[in-house]
Order: sequence, then C-alpha cells, then structure tokens
Amino acid sequence: MLGLSYMPLDRDAALPENLAAELLGVSVRTLQAWRLRGVGPPYAKLLGSRAIRYRRSDLIQFLEKSIVQSAAIPPRMARGRL
Repeated sequence: MLGLSYMPLDRDAALPENLAAELLGVSVRTLQAWRLRGVGPPYAKLLGSRAIRYRRSDLIQFLEKSIVQSAAIPPRMARGRL
C-alpha cells in the first residue's frame, strides 16, 4: 500500500479505492458498500474496466459535508422543556 505520504496533491487527481479509503479513514469494503447502497462520495467507473476512481476534490467535499456539530443537548431540552 502506498499510504498518504504518496497521496497526489492535485485536487482533481483520480485516486484508486485504496487511497480514497485511506484519505477518508474507512476500509475499501466500506467504500464498496457505500457504492452498492448509493451513498458516499461520487466515483467514476472506467469504461471497459472494473476499475473505480475517486476525485480527490470529491473526497474532500464529502468529508466537509459530513462534519457534524456537537450533539450535546442543552440542559432545558434534556429535561423535556424548551
């Protein structure tokens, strides 16, 4: 495995599954499951091939859209009052 130290810096670089998974911090199997369910980052399937590629910029955008604010519940709401 090449690892993140070999990650192309070009934002439009087409990354193979293993580098895409590493950038997102998930397994290749998770990426495959997301594709089957129609969720996850956009990808390209190369014509006449089984090869899948992810644009680095799409992966970064997917991560940015996935940011969640703190799930802490304000004390008033925790007691059932607004």
